[in-house]
Amino acid sequence: MTVSEFPDTQDKQPSIPISLTRVGVTGVKKLIKIKREDKRPIILIPTFDAFVDLPSTQKGVHMSRNPEAISEIVDEAANQSEIHLENICANLVKRLLEKHEYALHAETEARGEYIINKLSPVSKRKTQETTHIIARAIAMKDDEGNISVRKMIGAEVIGMTVCPCAQESVEKDSKDKLLEFLDEETTQKVLNVVTFASHNQRGVGTILLEVPEKQDVNVDDLIKIIQDAMSSPVCEILKRPDENRIVTNAHQNPVFVEDCVRNMVIGLLEKYPNLPDDSVVTIKQVNQESIHQHNAYAEKVASFGKLREENKE
Repeated sequence: MTVSEFPDTQDKQPSIPISLTRVGVTGVKKLIKIKREDKRPIILIPTFDAFVDLPSTQKGVHMSRNPEAISEIVDEAANQSEIHLENICANLVKRLLEKHEYALHAETEARGEYIINKLSPVSKRKTQETTHIIARAIAMKDDEGNISVRKMIGAEVIGMTVCPCAQESVEKDSKDKLLEFLDEETTQKVLNVVTFASHNQRGVGTILLEVPEKQDVNVDDLIKIIQDAMSSPVCEILKRPDENRIVTNAHQNPVFVEDCVRNMVIGLLEKYPNLPDDSVVTIKQVNQESIHQHNAYAEKVASFGKLREENKE
């Protein structure tokens, strides 16, 4: 049977010759099974966005090539072990530039839920916790056709924070009341062993780390850094001893939203002392307030070189 050849309308000259920064597809869902040696495979269902730039001489992109490229790269990843989501994105942007010969810039992002297994702190009950991982990649093609790639991996994690300011106020009020019937020394002994109340927040911490294509970063490291930056991790299954442990530990480690971001900076510098200076990190913390209608927010965007300079100071 003869297959008819249809015209490529996209290759025509546009009536308005203006270039476009990003054209492509969003919301492409794929199932990815990442093999690991001596461990259960990781199952992800990320959502992909994929774009290329469009020159002023081209009416449109060949849109079907984007989901086609996503499918090809995901299928190839199924035969590899220990491949990371950001590396899938890096391979994808290179494939996009191969398929869109008129493009000089390609960009992709993948977001998905990532399930981690953990044990409750006291009763040691098995539980699964949901985090979110974000991967991006950008590819640029120069005049000689050489392609350079930058990739980014990130995580968004929920934890618990305790307000230091309110806790100090409660401690001061309690001390004044104790001094009405106890001496100073006894009062101080009581203050040293009592955990004081404060208002709590559900904290949402995010780290987005951009690195060269050949540099690998483990998303599990980022998740732990975010968890450790807050007053306490949270846990889906808690019996009473577990609940007591988490609440007590959190109130013994009160932090402002600003503290969380600074703690994440130190965690990254300690975990990745050899990352290149031009690696760029975005750190965000949102504390969902319990006694206000608004939320608290803090952010840091900097290169690793700049963070090292600030930390030395």
